[in-house]
Amino acid sequence: MEREKTWIITRVDGLIASVSIDYKGAAALLAKMSAFSPSKYAKVETAKISTPELFDLAASARWEDLLLFGTPFQQMVWKALFDLTHPSDQSVRLISYSEFAESLGKGPGVRAVAHAVGLNPVSVIIPCHLIIPKESIERLHDLNEEENGLFKRETLYMVDRYIDYGEYQFGTALKRDLIHIHLNR
Repeated sequence: MEREKTWIITRVDGLIASVSIDYKGAAALLAKMSAFSPSKYAKVETAKISTPELFDLAASARWEDLLLFGTPFQQMVWKALFDLTHPSDQSVRLISYSEFAESLGKGPGVRAVAHAVGLNPVSVIIPCHLIIPKESIERLHDLNEEENGLFKRETLYMVDRYIDYGEYQFGTALKRDLIHIHLNR
């Protein structure tokens, strides 16, 4: 990444409820919380952390450490995304939206699954950046098959900037950077 990103982590009663590159995530969270009585939650805190700190937090986070406001369907999608990298010692890989939807038994509902992926409120901790278009998975596979493939060289993963890694709420360049960091941790 050109310049180190600062991330805003919002916790509600000690649980991680939002991760964003600006305060929009906290604002959206507070808007959702406005539907509840003020006595339901005692404390809302925000803190700034760096990208390496966010990845360290993601590696140590447990599902029980999160407070997520979403529909049951969104919660199911987010839990499955979370399980892609937790426990943190399992290998990380990129998968397509359609493959991910199939793994949930929701193959025909790939658009609904993709929409829920895009609404992930705790970026990186729930690794929505690892879900990319099917055509991009196929292109990466083709590159790996070539003698001088661009994607993996020895133990360092290269992230081809000409491949479409899909949309990301904080921009496609940041998604590519997060993929690179995640695959090389």
